Amino acid sequence: MGVTDLKPVLLKNEIDNEDDESSTSMEHLEVKEVDAWNVVDDELDTDNFEKPWNEKSTKGKVIKVLTLVLKMLIVLASLYFFICSLSFLSSAFQLLGGKSAGEVFARSKILNNPIIGLMIGVLVTVLVQSSSTSTSIVVAMVSAGIVQLRPAISMVMGANIGTTVTNTIVSLGQSMDRKMFRRAFGGATVHDCFNWLCVFIFLPLEAVLHPLEKISSALTQGISDDDKVSKLDFLKVITKPLTKTIIGIEKSTIKNIAKYCTQTGDHYNISKCGGARNASMMKACDDKCGYLFAQAGLGDTTTGVILLIASLILLCVCLTTLVKTLQSLLLGRMAQTLKKHINSDLPSPFGWLTGYLFILVGTGMTILVQSSSVFTSALTPLVGLGVISLDRMYPLTLGSNIGTTCTAVLAALAATGDKRSVTIQVAISHLLFNIFGILVFYPVPFMRTIPINFAKMLGNTTADYRWFAILYLIVVFLLMPMLFIALSFSLPLLYVVITLIIAAILFITILNILQDKIPEKLPEFLRTWDFLPKPMRSLEPYDSVLSKLICCRKSVDDADVIPLSVVAKTNPV
Repeated sequence: MGVTDLKPVLLKNEIDNEDDESSTSMEHLEVKEVDAWNVVDDELDTDNFEKPWNEKSTKGKVIKVLTLVLKMLIVLASLYFFICSLSFLSSAFQLLGGKSAGEVFARSKILNNPIIGLMIGVLVTVLVQSSSTSTSIVVAMVSAGIVQLRPAISMVMGANIGTTVTNTIVSLGQSMDRKMFRRAFGGATVHDCFNWLCVFIFLPLEAVLHPLEKISSALTQGISDDDKVSKLDFLKVITKPLTKTIIGIEKSTIKNIAKYCTQTGDHYNISKCGGARNASMMKACDDKCGYLFAQAGLGDTTTGVILLIASLILLCVCLTTLVKTLQSLLLGRMAQTLKKHINSDLPSPFGWLTGYLFILVGTGMTILVQSSSVFTSALTPLVGLGVISLDRMYPLTLGSNIGTTCTAVLAALAATGDKRSVTIQVAISHLLFNIFGILVFYPVPFMRTIPINFAKMLGNTTADYRWFAILYLIVVFLLMPMLFIALSFSLPLLYVVITLIIAAILFITILNILQDKIPEKLPEFLRTWDFLPKPMRSLEPYDSVLSKLICCRKSVDDADVIPLSVVAKTNPV
């Protein structure tokens, strides 16, 4: 499926007309090309304005104020429990996959391959649902001398990709509405697209020339292992009173497995390795322990499954409540006002600075909440509602990338130990990776559109094939990393597979360009993709099977219905 920004669509509502001659008027119906990514006024319910404030009675004004206050409280409560559900989700994944993540890190022989390091970073971050946790494990391994700095840089690149899985999962909460799902999934995956594009450029560059290592080394030369700054921790001050009463995670277990079970490392200790493997991922607790699962006597797996199910239910409930409440708030004049101010540019001649301003906003907000996943996940429903456009979500996402690495730098500065300068160097390398990525994919308008168009392609695909979103999550964040890690045991086979993938991508890209620009120069059978079997060029054969499933079945509301304002007036017969 190609990138389709503008889609001509017809209103599919049945037209009841008693006059038989009026049926011929459809021949004169003019259809505008509609940008499926922009919200038209009818979606915002602009035709149903309430009475102006000065025309309301006293009772009406009181009811309006109380309603707004109640809705705002519901929004704040939903957002709070939504953030807590993300914390519970992270804890559940650590209970279920934390030790596996440690075992992956313990295979230090394969970490020197930058591609494998990248995939390990992706997979481990998905397993523990926290780039901060996976990055801290990498830093601990560098400090212990188990992993060198170069493979550590490729692993933090992978952590950059793995952390985007959270807001992609959150976008599924709007899958029941085709229009919202298109925008929400595009808004979530624009983060993925940017990170992958940066990796395609900087991973080979780093493997050959090592610019991130050299620059970060130069920047950390004057830093002493004894200097220390206080660690900032804004978000946990709010959420920890609730989350700590439910579950406590012993993150050192993952680090101990990675540290003591690496047979080629200086810290290899079979006794401590066995102890770490047999230890629980839950914090040890006495009789006075406060969290809920402490005295339940359940194992890590059972607790993890229960917590995973509960956190997903809580996340869905909070997300649904948040979206519905925001949808009721962001209608009419308020919707128009927010949409106008958020998505508009600064006054001339400063319009070109608008995107950079929102990058700073994204950076500041992510530093404030200390989590790029939380920040982008909170924005994803707003993109689905159409309050924030995809073009505006993109710079906010870039800012969140910078913000989360700034948080990592602050955490590194707060660290102690004789390897503190190396810890800071890893964090600064992560920061430089994101800054250089922004310099490549934002200042030049043409380069700016590349990740946005890829995100639109993914959003359009999910709007047509709802199951594609689940497939995307499984393939990109689980199957592909596991495949590359499995292939790493036979490096020649790994390089053959990578070569074939690169060759296929180049062939498809070049042929698409030639088909679009100079089709007459191509052999007739190459002018379209019809020479391939349909399952290799279309998702329709798979859709005919998967759409029968209850979770992917199209509802009545999924018809291609657009607001009446989109269709031009019918010429009289």
